[in-house]
Amino acid sequence: MDILLRILNFLITDIFGVASIFMALIALVGLLLLKKSFSDVITGVFKTALGVIILQQGVGVLVNSMLPLAGSIGALQQATPFPGDMIGSDQFMNEYGMQIGIAMLVGFIINLLVARFTRWKAVFLTGHMLYWFPFVFTAVAVSAGFKGWTAGLIGGLFAAVYYVVSPNLIRPYIREVTGDDSFTLGHPSVSLALVGGFLAKKFGNKEKSTEDVDFPKGLKFLKEVGITGSIVVMLTYLVVYIAFLVTGAEVAIDTGGVSMFQFILTSGLMFGAGLTILMLGVRMLIAEITTAFTGIQEKLIPDAIPAYDCPLLFPYAPNAVILGFIVSMVTSVVFIFITGSLSIFKYAVIPVVITCFFECGTASVVGNAMGGRRGAMIASVTSGILLVFLMGFSLPFVENTVADWMLGNAGQDFSLWAIIEGLILKIFTGA
Repeated sequence: MDILLRILNFLITDIFGVASIFMALIALVGLLLLKKSFSDVITGVFKTALGVIILQQGVGVLVNSMLPLAGSIGALQQATPFPGDMIGSDQFMNEYGMQIGIAMLVGFIINLLVARFTRWKAVFLTGHMLYWFPFVFTAVAVSAGFKGWTAGLIGGLFAAVYYVVSPNLIRPYIREVTGDDSFTLGHPSVSLALVGGFLAKKFGNKEKSTEDVDFPKGLKFLKEVGITGSIVVMLTYLVVYIAFLVTGAEVAIDTGGVSMFQFILTSGLMFGAGLTILMLGVRMLIAEITTAFTGIQEKLIPDAIPAYDCPLLFPYAPNAVILGFIVSMVTSVVFIFITGSLSIFKYAVIPVVITCFFECGTASVVGNAMGGRRGAMIASVTSGILLVFLMGFSLPFVENTVADWMLGNAGQDFSLWAIIEGLILKIFTGA
């Protein structure tokens, strides 16, 4: 039994838990099935792993440049504290780490079986999200009163449903973005992209894309997404700083000990650099993993389609990503203050800057594909509103477990599916 647990822990921690290793393993299997030469296999495996690492480094730089923004905006409102008996995400991981890992493996195996034997062909391959969904689902089960392995089993079943349903539902919309059926989306942005894409198709104009903006000669530099992103983040920090000055509140922007001027400039430049690095990693990953996955499609799971992380969509409409970030940030902040003043939610919601960039940016890309510039705008506004309500209504379902983690990482599928699971479990428990 001890040996089995060690093997499971190795698979969970050292394979599934490391995105670069997990994707490299997928590439290895695919290339071996294609009977590629030794040189081609080594090249494909290493380039896949390097692409993932470059992408992750870009994401890390992006996130670090935006984190102080969330805290500073959140400081402008009074938050309702969570219960004193809340476990907290760190303690929850320690107590339920093995159950979460088993749930992840069970969910992924079911996903593979469904893809092999049914028409639902998407295979969820976003490594870190393979972990975070069972984490959330198990937490909801614990908050609902389930304990130990029962909570882990519930988490695994809901994870399996998510891995299967979500990427397959969004697949037609992703096909509109990419122009082919090479991959679909395996990321918590699916719900926002579905709603935004649907409304964009109904009310947008597909003929006018965000990528076709004809900038005046003096503003041609704005076509460089890294430059545009840098300027946007600089202006955003500047507006927040001015808001503190106007309201008379104590400035709550963690500058790391440097002057505000230097902090604003370097944060914007870091954002632009992170976006540039991310795009490089995405292109490298797509170039390698697409060929490698062909082996799995031909030999193991006929007609399988991989479900990848959302940044793989960004090169198709980088202007839409920036638009989604800006518009959803403004929209969500406005609605956070509106809902807060009306006391709609049990707990106060703070701005989720990371969700605004990645998930709402993704929804904007889908909105652009379905309805052009107008569609991207519609998807961005809709996402900004939805994330506030999803976050606010989902927190009570994890209030005794991982509400602290959800407060900074949800507002999309994590929240939506936590609500769905919580309501279903209430029916079974009679609570």
